[in-house]
Amino acid sequence: MSADLMSKAIRNTLAASLAVTLAACGTATVVKPTGAASSASRTMPRTSVPKPGQTAVVRRGDTLYALARLHNITPADLAAWNGLSAPYTIYPGQSLRLYPGSGTAATRPAAGGTTATPARTPAPATPAPVNSGIGWRWPADGVLVGRFAAGETTKQGIDIAGASGDSVRAAGPGVVVYSGAGLVGYGELIIIKHNDQWLSAYGHNRKRLVNEGQSVKAGEQIAEMGRTGTTRDMLHFEIRYNGKPVDPLGYLPKK
Repeated sequence: MSADLMSKAIRNTLAASLAVTLAACGTATVVKPTGAASSASRTMPRTSVPKPGQTAVVRRGDTLYALARLHNITPADLAAWNGLSAPYTIYPGQSLRLYPGSGTAATRPAAGGTTATPARTPAPATPAPVNSGIGWRWPADGVLVGRFAAGETTKQGIDIAGASGDSVRAAGPGVVVYSGAGLVGYGELIIIKHNDQWLSAYGHNRKRLVNEGQSVKAGEQIAEMGRTGTTRDMLHFEIRYNGKPVDPLGYLPKK
């Protein structure tokens, strides 16, 4: 057999093998795991199974509904146990309680197997701790144009107006647990975890200067002020204690 015929035979053999392989892939059936080990197979629970003393730490990409399903708790109970209100925004690094506190109760099956949800009275606002143990600093220079309002989802922090490119600084020392634009309404956002209880958030930046996992010092520049997610150049700043927003003006130095 000549060299040309040999090469042609090899090419034909390889082509035939490739065609068989592709056909096999095209007809393969994906088998999903079944049983309790598959989180995808879980359905949303109709009643909650509290886990006294246990918490879940929010990771990037988590949602309240996904965590509720994972831990066999209804989303309504998980939100109520952690004082969360619509739109139920949670942050990476936030710790969620998997059991009710005082004045809340899990849903229980009623007689006949139906689900009854006990009536709940609105939980009072959690009083801000007297001392956070953090030497808070103002995160930006500028005019205060928006104040904190308890219970209002669009006013969970303060707004500081300035010029595009103004320095945005860390209000306290900590670790960056989020740097991105994945939370609706916050634009380019940075979240700093100061300890197991305290977070601070910095929204609407023009440019983010720090990455997730990076340690920062109080007063260190972390971003440039901008207007992503809003209509004017400003910084939206939040302080959260155990995931719940508190009034930053109660912690920042008096001007």
